Amino acid sequence: LNIFTDFKNMPFTMRQLSWVQFFSWFGLFGMWVYATPAIAHHVYGLPLSDHSSKLYQDAGDWVGILFGIYNGVSAIYAFFLPAIAKKLGRKATHTYSLILGGFGLISIYLAPDPTFLIFSMVLIGISWASILAMPYAMLVGSIPAHKMGVYMGIFNFFIVIPQIINALIGGPLVKYLYAGNPVFALVTSGVAFIIAGILNLKVKDI
Repeated sequence: LNIFTDFKNMPFTMRQLSWVQFFSWFGLFGMWVYATPAIAHHVYGLPLSDHSSKLYQDAGDWVGILFGIYNGVSAIYAFFLPAIAKKLGRKATHTYSLILGGFGLISIYLAPDPTFLIFSMVLIGISWASILAMPYAMLVGSIPAHKMGVYMGIFNFFIVIPQIINALIGGPLVKYLYAGNPVFALVTSGVAFIIAGILNLKVKDI
């Protein structure tokens, strides 16, 4: 019962950040699920029905490398995040990082060849580092110390819930709204990142 009371009485900053987290993780899940089929079809030019050819395997291997690139960029950018946040402020840093990642995801739709996707992943890596750090940095100042554990746990709901929702609606969206073309799931993820960035502008950072 207490957890429901705590949920209802979430601090204002946390309530604002929960929406930022929601759209961030909704976008991330879409990227993780649809990157390989989207890139295989849209960038490599394979038919939507092809999930087993040698070229599809090559596309999958390249996506694995690309994911390594965005994780590598994220690790490097994380070192610079404290300095950037000190200069720009935590809120502006997270907003810019999310919007850059959004453009990175949308740029996959515009990719002329597989190599271009390295650029897309650099931008996504910037977002990833910020998503893992900045919301928590903003959250800590707004939570009563004696409720820290409870509210951190509740905050993680907004990582899990958007992924569940995307898992439920992502397939039907691609099938019926996007005519089976998974690249539009990545564009949707990019838009979700940009929405998260805009919502983050309204967060009261204490």
